[in-house]
Amino acid sequence: MRANAPSDAEPRKLTRRQRIKAGLIAWTGYFVIGLVGRTLRWQTVGDSHLDDIYKTGNRAIFTFWHGRIFPSTYYWRRRGIVVMTSMNADGEAIAQCIRRFGYGAARGSSSRGGFRALAQMAREIRRGHDAAFTIDGPRGPRYIAKQGPVLLALKTGAAIFCFHISMKRKIQLSSWDEFQIPIPFTPAVILQAPPIWVPSEASEEKLREIHHEMQRVLDDLRQRGDAWW
Repeated sequence: MRANAPSDAEPRKLTRRQRIKAGLIAWTGYFVIGLVGRTLRWQTVGDSHLDDIYKTGNRAIFTFWHGRIFPSTYYWRRRGIVVMTSMNADGEAIAQCIRRFGYGAARGSSSRGGFRALAQMAREIRRGHDAAFTIDGPRGPRYIAKQGPVLLALKTGAAIFCFHISMKRKIQLSSWDEFQIPIPFTPAVILQAPPIWVPSEASEEKLREIHHEMQRVLDDLRQRGDAWW
């Protein structure tokens, strides 16, 4: 399923030097991700879970760890998914890069502009687009899920769709998120979990339970994926 790229929320104003730098990073990322991504040998587990969401007439909120941005960007390209990206210069570079792969960017993060970005994502879901979160971004802590998908699911009725990508051969950076870059032609597996639904009348206690469930599912996917090879 493909979709036209959605509209973007208004980005934070940057200096001319920051804009130029962001553009260079974006083009470099687009070239490298596209070049390496098309060589990966994909294996998928749980494809039916996303189909189950669409069969209900609802949209999906893609939820995954920040360190797997590289393969995720390539795998889910050209679907019109709206991704929350931070409002700083790094976020601008990411936004420009992912737009070229057919994504939309809702500008904000857990520390700045988050409510505005959630509102933008809710509007795009109502227009028929999916949404996505790098759930421990933009600065961590690593592998600790934030509440954004739960709140968005409560507001829109969309389902939380957790997935994890594991690659047999990769370069792992010493960054806070353990960012991984696949080696060309490596096998890669994408593990997809059953949808998590948030009742429209959910209490605060129920929302906390769902948040814990999302954390557990993401942890399980990562452990299974990292042990795959």
